[in-house]
Parts: sequence; C-alpha cells; structure tokens
Amino acid sequence: MGEQDDLTTLSTRFRGFYPVVVDVETAGFNSSTDALLEIAAMTLKMDKNGWLQVDSSLHFHIIPFPGGKIQPESLAFNGIQPDNPLRGAIEESKALDKIFKTVRKGMRDNNCKRAIIVAHNAAFDHAFLMAAASRSGFKKTPFHPFATFDTVSLSGLVLGHTVLAKACVIAGLTFDNEQAHSALYDTERTATLFCSLVNRWKSLGGWPLEVLASTNNKKEDTINL
Repeated sequence: MGEQDDLTTLSTRFRGFYPVVVDVETAGFNSSTDALLEIAAMTLKMDKNGWLQVDSSLHFHIIPFPGGKIQPESLAFNGIQPDNPLRGAIEESKALDKIFKTVRKGMRDNNCKRAIIVAHNAAFDHAFLMAAASRSGFKKTPFHPFATFDTVSLSGLVLGHTVLAKACVIAGLTFDNEQAHSALYDTERTATLFCSLVNRWKSLGGWPLEVLASTNNKKEDTINL
C-alpha cells in the first residue's frame, strides 16, 4: 500500500480510532439510575478515494435493567412503551455483546487500535453505554473511555446550528421529524451528517493535511518566483 493509499483509510484518518455512530433512547437522564430502552450503532467505511460512508447498523430494543427507574416525562417524549411485548426487547448485556463483537471485527478489518463513539450530544450516549457495560460485567469495551466525536460541536462549527434536525437540513440532508427519537433513525441521520461534515472538510482541501501543506508550499514557491 502506497503513501497516498494510506491516507484514504480509517486507520489513518482519525488517529487510529474506528468511529462508530451511537444513539440511545432512555427512561431518563441519569445513566446510573435510569433505564436504557433502545440502542443503535452504525459503523462507517471509506471508499478507495477516502470518502467516508455509512457501512452497517445494529439496533436493539432493551429490557429495563432490574431496579432501573422509568421517568414518565421521558416516555412521553420518546413514545416508548417498555412493557409492550411487541418491542422484541432483549437484555442490555446481550445487545452490547453483539455491538462490541461487531465493532471489534471492524477495528481488526480496518487496522484501528480503538473505537470511538460518534453521537449528537455524545456525552449522553457515551455515559449510558458505559453504565450499561459496567452493569453487564464487561471489564473492557472497544470504545475509548471518555473521548468522543460530537456532531453538535462539529455542526455548530461547520453549519452554524446544533440541533440535529436543523443541522441535517442546512447540510442538504433530509430529516423526518415523525421518525425522530427512534434510536435507529437518529443514528442513521447522525451517521450521514458526520460523513457529510468530514467529507466537506476533505472537499475543501482540509484532508489530508500533508497534501494541503504541500500544495500551499508549492503555491508560495510559485509566488516567490
């Protein structure tokens, strides 16, 4: 693999991190006490030219953990009915096991050393995933213990807006408010938005930085001549 090819791989783009887009729906705001009700995770890939794309997705409805609190206000907001048997919910440990296995395989396939969560208001999703992992007895997860990529910050910088629905529209992406607050839909929209932001930076000449610096140096040399 040549130098240019190396610059179009996930293993070099994010300092060796494997980005995984995550969204959770919960029964409250406290990751330690409130139940996790739904989780989706979406992996990303790069094409041969280094453009970031959505790859595969996992989605699970979750059985509230024993003793987990259910805040009525949260259920009114996300519309989830935890006791509905048609949800097909599974234990959070089983959902996380499947997600972690998929992520670790993606890391190996892409020569990445660690995964990193991408999310909208990432601290929230990261906290609930890590709390669920701890409850489930996972001594280690594939994800960085505290670092994240937050599309709120990135959207504020690039698009001038931080709300997911508005940011998608400004970026030229569709957003269906009727499907919002579904973990799978929000994950897919966040993943598409993140790819759009990363690819926009690339299209403006911001990646790879080595090539950009080389181009600027050549321009300066030409001007000096």
